Amino acid sequence: MVRNIIRIDESKCTGCGMCVTACHEGAIGMVDGKAKLLRDDYCDGLGNCLPVCPAEAIAFEVREAAAFDEDAVKANLESKQPETLACGCPGTHAQSINRQCCPEASPEARAETCLNQWPVQLKLISPNAPYFSGADVLVAADCAAYAYGNFHGEYMHNRITLIGCPKLDDADYSEKLAAIFVANDIRSVTVARMEVPCCAGIENAARTALQASGKPIPCQVVTISTDGRIL
Repeated sequence: MVRNIIRIDESKCTGCGMCVTACHEGAIGMVDGKAKLLRDDYCDGLGNCLPVCPAEAIAFEVREAAAFDEDAVKANLESKQPETLACGCPGTHAQSINRQCCPEASPEARAETCLNQWPVQLKLISPNAPYFSGADVLVAADCAAYAYGNFHGEYMHNRITLIGCPKLDDADYSEKLAAIFVANDIRSVTVARMEVPCCAGIENAARTALQASGKPIPCQVVTISTDGRIL
């Protein structure tokens, strides 16, 4: 059938990922660093993605396309959702934590958590969560907190913590991070990674996202050895 559907100009696309977040039907994905319409029948033609694109790379066109399939969209979205309890998984609920934590405090105080928000896993975090406003962000490999003893006091203190494993998680973190950086006034980014080669993925994702955001956000990288030292 001939109908209204979106068209993405890849030459203009900066790979920020904002359109992916805005599309509630899952019709848009990131392929080789560019936004792409994945399936015609996932696009409802309403264009929620248009106003969020900072590069004006998305427009409407009228062409031959498969009809919007609401059942296919629902099945696709359900297949991507984590398993939840009947009452709703608390891991998906964004919340800020009023934390009074000081890395200069006594050893007993330093042993306390410095976690300032929930969730922390990158897959579960919403780019529009309120705790990102004016935040200093820590992007950490999930092994880092186990390897370095005072990880909370030195690195999580006064930062919003985002964790993931580039080797084991089936995700492109650069998309989610770019969406976070574009949507919020982020003050700084600290990347905490392990010395192992595969952990370069978390650092590369952060650097790719920063470049895609087009924002001059300061970034520092901390590398931790497998025996728990800062390199």
